[in-house]
Amino acid sequence: MSVISWAEDDSTRCARWHSENDSAPPKRIVVADDRMTADTAYKLACEGTGLLWRGDYHNARNLLNAMGRRIDRKPRPNGSDPAECFHLHRRARRHRALVLGRVLVELDRDHALALRRAPAVRQACTEAYGPPQDSRVVALTELLGLIGAHEWRTRGVEVPALGARIHPHYGVFSPVRGEYVDLVAQAELPDPLPRTAFDLGTGTGVLAAVLAGRGVDRIVGTDNNPRALICARDNIRRLGLTDRIRVTGPALYPPGRADLVVCNPPWLPTRPTSAVETGVYDQNSVMLRGFLAGLAEHLEPRGEGWLLLSDLAERLGLRGADDVPALIAEAGLEVLDKTGTNPRHPRARDTTDPLHTARAAEVTSLWRLTPRT
Repeated sequence: MSVISWAEDDSTRCARWHSENDSAPPKRIVVADDRMTADTAYKLACEGTGLLWRGDYHNARNLLNAMGRRIDRKPRPNGSDPAECFHLHRRARRHRALVLGRVLVELDRDHALALRRAPAVRQACTEAYGPPQDSRVVALTELLGLIGAHEWRTRGVEVPALGARIHPHYGVFSPVRGEYVDLVAQAELPDPLPRTAFDLGTGTGVLAAVLAGRGVDRIVGTDNNPRALICARDNIRRLGLTDRIRVTGPALYPPGRADLVVCNPPWLPTRPTSAVETGVYDQNSVMLRGFLAGLAEHLEPRGEGWLLLSDLAERLGLRGADDVPALIAEAGLEVLDKTGTNPRHPRARDTTDPLHTARAAEVTSLWRLTPRT
């Protein structure tokens, strides 16, 4: 973390700068409070100035909403093809996040937020940042994300396929889209019933838990994200499955072989702009390629690999229609079966979404793969 400074009360103050999405600190910071208008805040933020908020907490949230409305008034760029539309949409979202991310708050050495009517945020910050150390300045939008993640972690997400709740941690992809979970819960298992399985990129551990519920005796979940490893172990413990599921990493494949290998890689082969985005974006499909390339040598005889993948990338023109079959063939694999399902998430029905056409037609598939003989 870098150190930033600003003028306040006739003195120069400083604190650590922290950004989970790797945003650079503003080059200039001014102190702002309830007297600042949304027009002024918006103008300063667009110019690159950070606004360190010292007013009422709820007024700061109202200010963010007002600034967001000013951003949304600008005409949305329209591309001539789906891929261009996607990239313009991402660029617009990055710009929105950048501008709104210039409303800043200071957390003290104990992760407390010293604003009027501010909620208790110590636990949410500790879960995301670790034990408190020095005071730090963060974007208010980031802090709101931490608070929301803490609430999700506390309440959990109901997973019908499990008949239980999964508790996602901050920075770990939540199983709110149930299509891929249901595919694993309903797909025909290999015969004989797999005794061992690998869940690559386990995240919250939800697919490992589903496999255990279907009778698989021993499962190893892997992930490259340290937060995911902690999250998956927490969920496995909550579900009482520590005797059947082991979580390890950072790695893609664990040592050894399994009867079944399941992988749900990031679906869009585009460069993530921050660590937070790596659950969705994977430039050049590195994880997908790694899964396919290593599958044959990690399968027991008559074993299967299950690839869970959306065709949204193909519908957006980010990947060719024949690219995935070609990668499968190059890895010396063949497709035993392919089962698909349509999206049920709200964004697929949002006609105001610039990507609505692609999202509404999206199909998430489970590819059953085996080494070619």
